[in-house]
Amino acid sequence: MVTTPVTSITFEEYLSYDDGSDFHYELVDGKLELMNPPTIEHFLIVDFLDTALKPEIKRCNSTWLCFRESGVRTGKNKSRLTDLCVVTLEQARELLNASAVFESPPLLIVEVVSPESVKRDYRHKRSEYAALEVPEYWIVDPLQAKISVLLLEDGFYEETVFTATQQIGSRTFPELAIAVDRIFTAGNLNQERRD
Repeated sequence: MVTTPVTSITFEEYLSYDDGSDFHYELVDGKLELMNPPTIEHFLIVDFLDTALKPEIKRCNSTWLCFRESGVRTGKNKSRLTDLCVVTLEQARELLNASAVFESPPLLIVEVVSPESVKRDYRHKRSEYAALEVPEYWIVDPLQAKISVLLLEDGFYEETVFTATQQIGSRTFPELAIAVDRIFTAGNLNQERRD
């Protein structure tokens, strides 16, 4: 039986909140929002991208780190859970023995869209990440087989959409060569996987 979480909570309380379940919550204007467990497709896509980004970070001889399911504070009493984010070593050191909720903007955030997260990923997180000044935000949408790469320009995101065999264009990873269809194939167990 699931109990209803507290009705109002501060960001500081959120950092140590534990209701005894394995549920994950985002903090939205002081209210806890339950995140549905991801699908296998979602996990496979995130795993593919994580596996692709880590060697690229190493190849560039960068001190960046790639994390799954870390938090990002996007307001006074607001924190989002990312599917994937790239941060500097300094940002990670600041949270070494604390909850993994970054208060400074990650270099890159990736969100994989699911049926219940369409509005959250395309609208809410887009505006919150822009306000936080996250320089690059990818919306990976298996529902529409497209990837939107949003680059921050003068406080707003400029969007480029990639589909099919197009390779993602990234400011953070300018030499990354991944075609959109490879990412979505990674999330489909019914097709030949080319990892």
